[in-house]
Amino acid sequence: MTAALARPIHLRYAAPSELAAAPLHSSVRLSLDSARGPVGVRGTLRDAALFRDAMGALAAILESDLRYKGRDRTAYLAYLMKKGKKATAAIWEAQKAFLESAYGDDAASAKQGDGAPSPGKSAGALDPVLTVHPDEVSIEVFSRDESAYARLAFSSDLFEGREAAHGTAFVDLSPRIVEQIDRLRVYTRVELDAGASRAAAAAALIERSLDVPTTWLRGFLQVQSAATLPAVSCELAPIDLYNALFVLRTRKAKKPPRGLRFELVPGKAPRLILEPWETLLESHGPPYDGPPRVVRTFGRQRLLALSRLLPHVRSARAELRGPGLPVFWVLDLGRATLTVALTGWTDSSWASAASFDALMPRGEARAALDALAGRQLALLRERGPLPLAALAAGGSAEDARAALQLECLRGRVLYDVARRVYRPRELFAEPVDEREIRYSSPREAAAHRLLAAPGAVRPTKVHEIAGEGTEIHGEVADREAHRDFSPRFTMDLEGRVSDAWCSCPTFRRSGLREGPCEHMIALRVAYARERAEKDALRQTAEGRALIRAETRTYVRREASGAEVVYRVSLDDRVVHLSWGTRGKEDPRHQRIWFDTDVEARDAYFKRLDALTSSGYVDADASSA
Repeated sequence: MTAALARPIHLRYAAPSELAAAPLHSSVRLSLDSARGPVGVRGTLRDAALFRDAMGALAAILESDLRYKGRDRTAYLAYLMKKGKKATAAIWEAQKAFLESAYGDDAASAKQGDGAPSPGKSAGALDPVLTVHPDEVSIEVFSRDESAYARLAFSSDLFEGREAAHGTAFVDLSPRIVEQIDRLRVYTRVELDAGASRAAAAAALIERSLDVPTTWLRGFLQVQSAATLPAVSCELAPIDLYNALFVLRTRKAKKPPRGLRFELVPGKAPRLILEPWETLLESHGPPYDGPPRVVRTFGRQRLLALSRLLPHVRSARAELRGPGLPVFWVLDLGRATLTVALTGWTDSSWASAASFDALMPRGEARAALDALAGRQLALLRERGPLPLAALAAGGSAEDARAALQLECLRGRVLYDVARRVYRPRELFAEPVDEREIRYSSPREAAAHRLLAAPGAVRPTKVHEIAGEGTEIHGEVADREAHRDFSPRFTMDLEGRVSDAWCSCPTFRRSGLREGPCEHMIALRVAYARERAEKDALRQTAEGRALIRAETRTYVRREASGAEVVYRVSLDDRVVHLSWGTRGKEDPRHQRIWFDTDVEARDAYFKRLDALTSSGYVDADASSA
């Protein structure tokens, strides 16, 4: 099923959000979408400074956009035209039309003095989502470049004289109200009125129709679904977050990799390593309790938006999921909690195709999941927030998680990462059909058509390029075209795809200017599926017997802070060893030949077990 390009949404606000200030009293009035019924909260804030700084950090995440923006060369082209140079009017007009289509909406919004939503039909992201729960009030935002999600939850304890009507609605969080909150006088009495008071003049009514791109909705719900997956978590002290932000603020990485690496050793406090400088930060949080891991995460630059909250942070928790999936940061702010999910890419790009594929339910399980999902949603509506154990009582925890993941994709349930409970949250009056957001483009739909044919997509060669990434070759049998194609691409150390090529007519005509062809996307997804299957198989004796070629990297941190890297490779009947201290010496090498591949495989896994018993940690086990 191919998705529509956009979902039409109509928003209706009784009045723009505003701040009413008096010498001894201030009132923050947030306007909610009136189409969702009586929803709102009202009360006096016990900690106005926390509210002001948290809303400022939330707005920074909402407005963040790290996508590359080309320079405006229209003035220079006009200058060349005056000089009689080779710059035609057609080139000039085309340049202006491109800039207007790419950045016209943002520029128009910035020029509006009040920042209020303008009437008429437009394409863009949804407004922030406000939900009033029995125990808290939360606001959810998704960044402009679709790479960062944040959920700010204010505890009921923050309000004095709290009055609430439970439910979900969109909230007008325009630049104007954000600027007013930023100047809030926190030493006076401050009251929050979010939708509870709807009395407004008819002239102040604001109506806005939006065509929300499917890619934006897909990315927003993808984060919700990924939150339900099992994770490895570690606790950090506020000073650890400060140290990491200080390094990011004072240094600029000019070459990849640009990751934030976690070294998690059981019984020891987590270590943070900032690449490419290999800056080691010893954390001051509690000892890590879990399996040994080295996890590389990306999207670290977006953490700078949290700087304003450092005075309020009591503790920080990082939750690390599978490769390519978002990394969740949970900040305990006392009477509030901020949950931030960071992806490793900006915009819904080719890199996210394989990750989103892992979140979708398979067709054969859909009917059973639908029935289970309906029962769990009814239970949440009746009893409120519940942990997975309560929802899975009397059944399988994996089945319950898959059903709840499906409801997250439909926009009717969210997973509260901070408190590890599921909450009912109706994003729209009608649930989203997850099949409509299954594919981000017709080419991705065509890629999954190819993947549905057994054996049609095969990765033929995976070549590890030291210091650069992984080169992947494949063969795709397109039965509708009655032809075979040979796509290939290189994934760098940050998971980005480069140096792509395919023998199909689409690539020969336009290269990558129109995006990757369906054969490249199919190979990317097939490689991710094959890698996941191999990782699961290698945990069994039967799966190990099938491995003929593999490379694993193990690391160990010495007391001096030096990192010893041990790389072990199996290639048929040869075991290749490489070891040394990172950045201080050239690695040493050793090749061992065996008479049979069985002997080589046994020696390979014995070497890995010996490294584990010596305190080395598998650096390939998890990479977010």
